[in-house]
Amino acid sequence: MCWSATADLTAGVCIGAVGVACVAHVRRVRDLPLAALPLLLGAHQIVESVVWDSGGGAGPATTAWAVIAMPLLALWVPLAVLLASPPESRRRLAVPVASGVATAAALSYYLATREVTADIRGHTIGYAVHLPQPEIVVAGYLLATIGALLLSGDRTVRLLGGLVAVGAVVCVVIWRLAFVSTWCAFAALASVVVLGWARRRTEPSGPAA
Repeated sequence: MCWSATADLTAGVCIGAVGVACVAHVRRVRDLPLAALPLLLGAHQIVESVVWDSGGGAGPATTAWAVIAMPLLALWVPLAVLLASPPESRRRLAVPVASGVATAAALSYYLATREVTADIRGHTIGYAVHLPQPEIVVAGYLLATIGALLLSGDRTVRLLGGLVAVGAVVCVVIWRLAFVSTWCAFAALASVVVLGWARRRTEPSGPAA
């Protein structure tokens, strides 16, 4: 992952296949957005393979990658977790959802008004949007994504949140200049946990919600 166009393309296809399997196990419409998360992350890695092939820069592939990585995931993850969670755990997800809405709105504005560039740095790619007060935006993003997963009422989803949180720390420490790229790649790999969640959701447990 993130080492070359070939690595991203291969990983994207594999993660996408996992996503197809996840979606195939869905029995409730409310579970579909979370089950489809590996599909989205797999497609994201495939888009990044195009960024590699284009040599970085500010082309359409770079913009598409940034749109998925930033506003779309910031909104998708907390809403998907909220929809799939049992009623008793939805109230505590209000904060991550609100953070996701605010962060996605801010990132959408920045992406619409600023140029996104990709810089190939050895075996990683660094993306730059030139955000004002990036620390606040990143904090809101992580609260929306990792926070929602960790606050889920499902133990498998919380496991995914823990893995992604560890990945965030590792990526900051080792690949600080390419944090977004490497963390999204790690999240794509970790999303195979969703397959276990989707399979378990098909087990009989009473009337479907």
